[in-house]
Formats: sequence, C-alpha cells, structure tokens
Amino acid sequence: MNYGRKITGGKYHKFRKTRKLERKGQEKRVFLGELKRKIIRILGGNKKTFVLKSDIANVIEKGKAKKAKIINVEETPQNKFFARQNRLVKGAIILTSLGKARITNRPSQEGHVNAVLIGK
Repeated sequence: MNYGRKITGGKYHKFRKTRKLERKGQEKRVFLGELKRKIIRILGGNKKTFVLKSDIANVIEKGKAKKAKIINVEETPQNKFFARQNRLVKGAIILTSLGKARITNRPSQEGHVNAVLIGK
C-alpha cells in the first residue's frame, strides 16, 4: 500500500501545518531527589508548573494532609523499571516517613506529589 496516496495514485495534501500547541512536548520524567520544579507557558499565555524532582509528598492520613519525606519508590504498576529508576508516577507505591503510600496525582502535570496512606 502506498501510504498517503489516493486510489488513483494522486497525493493527499495537508490543508495546514501543525500548530505549536498541537505538537508533542518532551516527556516529563519525575524522579526522587531534592525538590526541583519547572514552569512552562501554555495556551492563552497561562503558566503550568511541574515537578522534575521531589523528595516531599502531601500524604493524606485519616482525612488530614501531612507533609512526608519520600524515602524510596517501592513499586509501580505501569512498569517495574520505573521503581528501579525511582520515578514518581501516578499509582506508584512509595515509602514515606509516615509509612507506605500510593501517589494519587500526576506529578509530571502538577507542581507537587499527593499520596494516600495505605499502611504503616
């Protein structure tokens, strides 16, 4: 099959170029380490803050939020290699100073790490 061709053999032409906002951005990897954030400009001139490294998590314990130090990434359901690399992703089980917790937000999209306590 000739990709991008009509049945007659003619070419399909794009009616416009890709806009900047439609382009893919670089993958934002969040690792365990001393807190480091980055701010980027998004659509409408607004700003988005995301985390590059973090060693602090907002952990929910009995309905109250507490700041806890992240010690290690225990496991990640998406990819077992993420835990080895100490990458912070949504759903990852982390070991904190309060106990084991599960990350409930996407640190690569937000400027902090939220987690909920799952055990001591």
